[in-house]
Amino acid sequence: MKCPACNFQDSRVLDSRPNDGGASIKRRRECPKCGKRFTTYEIVDTVSIAVVKRDGRREFFDSHKLALGIERACQKRPVNAAEIAKDIETELQNLLVSEISSKDIGEMVLARLKEIDIVSYIRFASVYREFQDIDSFVEEIKMLSKKPRRKPRTEVNSDD
Repeated sequence: MKCPACNFQDSRVLDSRPNDGGASIKRRRECPKCGKRFTTYEIVDTVSIAVVKRDGRREFFDSHKLALGIERACQKRPVNAAEIAKDIETELQNLLVSEISSKDIGEMVLARLKEIDIVSYIRFASVYREFQDIDSFVEEIKMLSKKPRRKPRTEVNSDD
C-alpha cells in the first residue's frame, strides 16, 4: 500500500481487525521510509450486476429494492424479506453473472417463497406473473396443490 504522505510504494501492517461485522478489514499501517501511520480498509470487490427489465431497460441490482417488493407480498406474514433479498444477492454474486433478467430474479424469489409461505408466494406471483383475473389465481393454486410440499415439522412430546 502506497504511503499517503511520501508516496513510498510499500508499508508495514501494524494491526488488522474485522470491521462492519466482518464485511471489511481495518488495517493500521506504517511507512518504513517516513514513519507516517495511516489506516486502510479492505473490502470484498463485488461484481456489479445489471438487471434486464421486461421492456429491455437495464438498471443495477439493488437488494433493498428487491426486499421492498418482497415485503409488499409478505405483509403480516412470517417472512423475512430482507433475508430473502440478501440470499438472492449472494447467489448472484456467487454465480459471477454481470447481467440477469428480472424474470429470473422473480423466479428465484418465487422458489424461496414457495418453501417458506404459500400465501406470500401467491401474493408475489399475482403481481410478478401479472394475473389478470380470478382464473389466473385458481390455475396457480391448482398447480400448487398438485405438487408435494414440505410438511411442517411437528413436535412430539414423550414422557419416557
